[in-house]
Amino acid sequence: MSKITMQDIADALGISRVTVWKAFNNHSGVSPVLKQSILEKAKELGYARAGTELSFYEKERTVSVIVSRPDSSTFWTNIIHRMAQELSCHNVNLLYTYMPSSYDDDFILPSVLTGGAIQGAVILNVYDERIIRLINELELPKVFLDTVPRIGTETLRGDLLLLEGYHSTYQITQSVVNRGITELGFIGDIQYARTNLDRFHGFCKCMEDNHLEIKKEYCMTRSIHIDSYYQVLSSFLDSLPRLPKAFICASDYITHFLQLYFTEHRNRIPEGILVTGFDGSLEYTNVSEQLTTADVRTSLLGKRLSMQIIYRMEYADAPYELTYINPAIIYRDSMLY
Repeated sequence: MSKITMQDIADALGISRVTVWKAFNNHSGVSPVLKQSILEKAKELGYARAGTELSFYEKERTVSVIVSRPDSSTFWTNIIHRMAQELSCHNVNLLYTYMPSSYDDDFILPSVLTGGAIQGAVILNVYDERIIRLINELELPKVFLDTVPRIGTETLRGDLLLLEGYHSTYQITQSVVNRGITELGFIGDIQYARTNLDRFHGFCKCMEDNHLEIKKEYCMTRSIHIDSYYQVLSSFLDSLPRLPKAFICASDYITHFLQLYFTEHRNRIPEGILVTGFDGSLEYTNVSEQLTTADVRTSLLGKRLSMQIIYRMEYADAPYELTYINPAIIYRDSMLY
């Protein structure tokens, strides 16, 4: 009797040999149902690798996405949706675990994270230091997307992916300076997220390299509660007797509040004002595709996070990794009014 090959399995199921190869090598593009059929047929026909491969693929795993306020922006929901798609191709279930946006004395981690029901966790949009520290202590393979500045990379017990912000914001700021603008401000809570702090440092370095003064009165970097952005930004802008010629913002979320403010205070910018953002979001229609920004491709980011947690589960003892994702800069006119 001749040796059973991948082509024999493919012929028996009426599919291509490439599809069989993908199933045996854990490549995307083959549904879990089809994978199961391929592996069962391989075992039935006596394919030499079938026993090993079947036991591998039958082992389902569950990953929790630990997230706070996922509905606050399509930025987060797009990432989660792409993660679910990608993980399903690897026989990994994605379990949603909600986190509050801030810690209180009654808070405890959900039992699903501590009871052995999951094999890994991806942490998104969680920016409370005490909650992050509790999550960090979990004996699980973990991947963090961003963290707070007060938690150093050396203390994280998991991989960390960061959107590169230092050089990106440097380039954005330089593009504004190249237009002859020398009075610039920065807006962004730099203690909220490490990426925000990186963006502020990039802004400062560009101003320094161009021998431009960083006027503290034009920079609002203090903590802002998520539900009071417009009120806080309005108070900040109202407090300025004179506005700078441009604002470099840590996110598109901030820029859309600035646009709302200036719509109500057109008299304060008779010659217009230049505003830049970060994230490349399309959900803020009052500013989307109008301002210079960093283009964060959420679909690819979701896929990248999925690949990282799969790697971390497979190689739990491997050294932790720090990875920077470089967004492309989209340059636009950026003038409001």
